[in-house]
This record gives sequence, C-alpha cells and structure tokens, in this order.
Amino acid sequence: MDTSLPLESPSLSRRQFLNFLTGATVAVTAGATLYPAGKFFIAPGEKTGEGGAILAKDILGNQIPASQILAEAPGTRALVAGLAGEPTYLIVKEDNTLDHIGLVDNCTHLGCTFPWNPLDQQFQCPCHGSRYAPDGSVVRGPAPLPLKIVQVAVFNNSILISPWTETDPRTGKNPWWV
Repeated sequence: MDTSLPLESPSLSRRQFLNFLTGATVAVTAGATLYPAGKFFIAPGEKTGEGGAILAKDILGNQIPASQILAEAPGTRALVAGLAGEPTYLIVKEDNTLDHIGLVDNCTHLGCTFPWNPLDQQFQCPCHGSRYAPDGSVVRGPAPLPLKIVQVAVFNNSILISPWTETDPRTGKNPWWV
C-alpha cells in the first residue's frame, strides 16, 4: 500500500487558528489603547437647552448654583466653565443679581487667559499686555477685538449660559464671533 498519498495536513487549520488568535490579540490591544486616546481628543457631548444654553460648571464639571455666586460681593467676577468649557466671567451686579452678559476669558490677540484686576478695574492679559474694560472692550492692544460675550440667565438657582447672537451692545455691530 502506498502511503505517499497527500493527506490534509492538520497543521493548516492550526495555523489558521493561530493567525486568527494573533490578529484578535493585536486588535483588542490596539482598541484598548486607542479608545482612551480618542475619548481624550473628542469633546464630550454637552446637553444643551433652548438656543444652545448649557449649565455653568466649575473646573471639575460640577454644576454651580446661582446662590453660590450671588453670595459674593457686588462687582465680583466669578470664573466658571461656560460654552464648550471656555472659562467665562460672570458678574455680580449691585442689586445682587447676575449680569445678563458674561465675558469669555480668551484674549482676542492670541487666546491667552487672563485675570481680573480689581485695583485697576480691568482684565489684564499677561501674555502681551492687552487690557480690557469691565465690559470687555479693548482699552489697550495688541488685542484687535473686544472679548467674546455670552448670554447669562438664572432659572431655578441654575445658571444658564448661551451663545450671544444679537448685536454686540459695546460696538452696535454684529458679533465678530458668530
């Protein structure tokens, strides 16, 4: 009897199984590595209300109640996370209410963030010396434009921040950021 007949090799199915196992291991490892990286680069979906309004939050993403900011002295500028997480100043008015205009804390020159200087009553950008009036208009450049503004409303102790789409009250023109 001739035993030299070609028989199906069991190693072929073993080789296919090992190739599948190797590919699956590489795919799972790559997915486990790329998923957190993708979540880092993609902004979280923000629940928005009417007109794109969102709730004001602190740096940790916790909602800030209006009563917390209104407990501050009149003239206080409270920094919160606003639209798209942009740092936004909310202003406590003399009648212990929030101003309906919030100022986004991004210099229009190069996008630096800046503090409020209560002694000079100005926002002062430390990067290149731009200065802004209390309403966000430019006092001294190199900043070419006033600060971006947002609408602020209080509803049931919640602070709602929404995009400003009306005429800019400082310039009388359409907003440059729309």
